[in-house]
Amino acid sequence: MIRNLIRGIITVLVGALGFYLSHLFVSLNLLQSLGLNFSPVWTYAAVVVLFSIIGFLVAPVSIRSFLSLMGWIDSRLTKVPTYDLMSGAVGGIIGLIISNLISNSFVGIPFFGPLFAVLLSIFMGYLGLTIGMKRKEDFLGFLSFFPKFRGDKTDKADKHKESKAGHSLELMDYKILDTSVIIDGRIADIVKTGFVEGTLLIPSFVLEELRHIADSSDLLKRNRGRRGLDILNQISKETVIKVHIHEQDFDDINEVDSKLVRLGQVLKSPLLTNDYNLNKVAELQGVKVLNINELANALKPIVLPGEEMLVQVMKEGKEPGQGVAYLDDGTMIVVDTGRRFMGQNVTVLVTSVLQTAAGRMIFAKPKSILEKKSMGLRTVDEVNALG
Repeated sequence: MIRNLIRGIITVLVGALGFYLSHLFVSLNLLQSLGLNFSPVWTYAAVVVLFSIIGFLVAPVSIRSFLSLMGWIDSRLTKVPTYDLMSGAVGGIIGLIISNLISNSFVGIPFFGPLFAVLLSIFMGYLGLTIGMKRKEDFLGFLSFFPKFRGDKTDKADKHKESKAGHSLELMDYKILDTSVIIDGRIADIVKTGFVEGTLLIPSFVLEELRHIADSSDLLKRNRGRRGLDILNQISKETVIKVHIHEQDFDDINEVDSKLVRLGQVLKSPLLTNDYNLNKVAELQGVKVLNINELANALKPIVLPGEEMLVQVMKEGKEPGQGVAYLDDGTMIVVDTGRRFMGQNVTVLVTSVLQTAAGRMIFAKPKSILEKKSMGLRTVDEVNALG
């Protein structure tokens, strides 16, 4: 609705520009000089309609370009300290005031006077902005003459350094959550343990994606989306860590994963995720990733060949005679000749451990069968010895 309203305004403005140009054509008799004898009414109507059509067609491109420009400016301004913005703004205002005083002398010059005034305003504004940002220390010293800003100059400089350090620390201390890690739910338990520090940053486009999932007609997707929203409420209410909703969006990017990578580059902050593909793409583009799955694999107990463990064989394996059991953390144990112990608790000996990208896999054999084999071997050895 807003885009259509803006498109209509642009169309009207461009049509008004056509009306102004047609007025110039008629008042200066430019059409007659070119040998075109059109009545003023038709001239006004044709030019206004032509420019209105051009404005209507160009409006979407203009809106997208303007939003992209605003996004680019916003991403740059978020990294500029407050003191730099203040001093740069004051310097730019002073430069514009000086250019206004000087340009009044050139306004009377035909054609070149207004053009020179515009160029002078742009130059002086940019010059004032640059000088203001580079000489911000002198600007702060000038403010110390006023009672409200009076204080020790050294303290001012120290506070300024501390604010810059705190600002950069705050940027580096963000942890950006993606949709998959919110729906997963384990992040809430990790936050409760206190191992995650800083501020959890939830982009607005991630919240929007969660809302779309929660409103989905598919029951499974709807439950996953609602679970993600419940996890966010749980983190914000039951944990001490700060949760911040970040409103910055990138309208030139359609995919949420690409927006997350761009946001990580802008804020120089890591992504919290369990998405394997997002993990690889972010690392390729220089964004640090904290993967929940990698953390879970790292926290699993280390099992060495030869260790004993008591497991329950749950189902058959892929190979004949194999059984499959699971540890409490979900690690799969392939029990050789374990099919006969289906549904029973059995003590097994670990024979080997395989680490894969999907997780850890343990291979084992029942201890009772190994003992019987060893007893049989000893009996044969004794017979041969007596031989």
